[in-house]
Amino acid sequence: MNMKTFKSFILSIFVVGLFSCTKDFIDINKDPNAITANQASAKYFLTVPQYKLYAPDNFPYWRAMLIHADRFAGYFTFGDNYSWWSDELAYKYDPAYTDATWDFFDGYFGQLDNYMKLTAPKGVFANKYMYAVGQVMKGLYFQMYTETFGEIPYTQVGDSSIVLPAYDTQQTIYKGIIADLNAAMATIGDSTRTGQGIQDLGSNDLYCNGDLQKWKKLANTLKLRIGMRALGSPGDDFATTTITEALSKDLLSTDADNVLMQKDNVISKWNSDSYAGAWLDFGGFGSGGGWTISKPMIDNLRNYKDPRLVKFAKPAIGGTFKFSKPKEGSDNTLWPKRVAFLLKTLDDAKAVYTKTGNEQTDTVITITMPANVNYVGQPVRLNGFMSPLIRREFFCTPTDYFVVKKGTTSNIYPEIVLTTAEAYFLKAEAIVRGVGGASGDANTTFQDGIRRSMKMWGCADGDIETYIASSDLANISSGSMDQKIEKIATQRWINSFTEGFEGWAVVRKLGYPLELANGVSDPDIYGLGDTNGKYPERMIYGSSAKSKNAANLAVAVSRQGPDAEDTKLWFSQP
Repeated sequence: MNMKTFKSFILSIFVVGLFSCTKDFIDINKDPNAITANQASAKYFLTVPQYKLYAPDNFPYWRAMLIHADRFAGYFTFGDNYSWWSDELAYKYDPAYTDATWDFFDGYFGQLDNYMKLTAPKGVFANKYMYAVGQVMKGLYFQMYTETFGEIPYTQVGDSSIVLPAYDTQQTIYKGIIADLNAAMATIGDSTRTGQGIQDLGSNDLYCNGDLQKWKKLANTLKLRIGMRALGSPGDDFATTTITEALSKDLLSTDADNVLMQKDNVISKWNSDSYAGAWLDFGGFGSGGGWTISKPMIDNLRNYKDPRLVKFAKPAIGGTFKFSKPKEGSDNTLWPKRVAFLLKTLDDAKAVYTKTGNEQTDTVITITMPANVNYVGQPVRLNGFMSPLIRREFFCTPTDYFVVKKGTTSNIYPEIVLTTAEAYFLKAEAIVRGVGGASGDANTTFQDGIRRSMKMWGCADGDIETYIASSDLANISSGSMDQKIEKIATQRWINSFTEGFEGWAVVRKLGYPLELANGVSDPDIYGLGDTNGKYPERMIYGSSAKSKNAANLAVAVSRQGPDAEDTKLWFSQP
């Protein structure tokens, strides 16, 4: 059963009163189109929680993923001449956009909780293997949720007797996730399927196609990620043990192990969206809702001759553009400085272009850029006064792979759940840091991670090996620990392209790429936001949290620190 028919299935189940009494299954046979008792299974309740976590409907996909996570991660930028917003958007608190993200996370759990209650020991469809899958998914969800806001309700969530759940510390949440992952892996053991026939998750499992051993590797790799994320944080008393345990068992290791959610190519964006929903529905390249790819991303790809560059980005479309100096005010005074900033951006990218006129002495300059030649990334966090100079035609935009219209091709990008490449990068970092149980050659492990990442993104074998043999960003055989960690972090960050929540967490924890982590400082060029230019460490709690559960939220804020974007979360504190 695919997602397109899922709604009709749920309606059939609802009509016959599945949740009210299982004896009523016999009545289903009166409807030739209904699901019979021997056809009913919890497998049909897994698909929606899976795709809703990584590819929800248009509203959260646009506001939670693209506006916040992908931009905080430094993948995409607004603020060009077409954009409806400056690139300060989200760095300056806006309750409408923030609430959309909070409400997405806060409202998600019920869907997964239904599946877990159905498969629990006393559930209607009790199945310990299906329940173990739910435990791993619960870990994926809460890890993303807590790393976005910090302290959140966790231990009391899902308890119907508790209306206003308490907020838990990140230490508590991480430990709880690890306990669930351990339990799930113990349950799975050597088993390969959740059952036979209707009891087999099969294709209804969008992550692992019902392969329990892949789920086990996913669980163990997630455990390693959380251990590495917690390592060295204040009062950390579990990370080293967690890492050592994870490294002693199977991790995601082959190309086939990548956990990627193939997107449904047919159903409406109001059910499950993609970047195309935002890109095309607002008008495409020249629309106010379009975006460019960031300077840090393009620089790290172009400068090191990374074959993923052409997979991620189109070259600048180019053209001839005339810019006139504003007639008065600060825009007039700052025009030479702002033009110089634009020219330096183009020069640093070694872009081919010509300029006529002098920004210091003339009131008009003209810039001509050849079509489809230059790979230039747009600087992040530009203020609204820069937009007249920031022509979208000067900068890279996403390839059609990411913004192709649904239904026009089967080649539509998948959502990243957890990749094999990350497992290698995590292990390489553990080796570099000397964590107990981390063995092997760090450089070999690191380079294997690069290979896996590039293969995942469709790069040719020859291009991959050329890059590994020649690129300084692909070698950690020498240098200080910090220099090695910078390269590992940068490769992890590149590998997570389009999965902004994880990319953002990498920057916060490891501090790279520096251009992002260091923030911005010049208000003539950049929008400093509510953090005075500092890198955002979290999102502000949603309005519903403040109105519905204010007392428990106040306790969390008193422990964690001010409800502000620049309050460091536990995992990213030194």
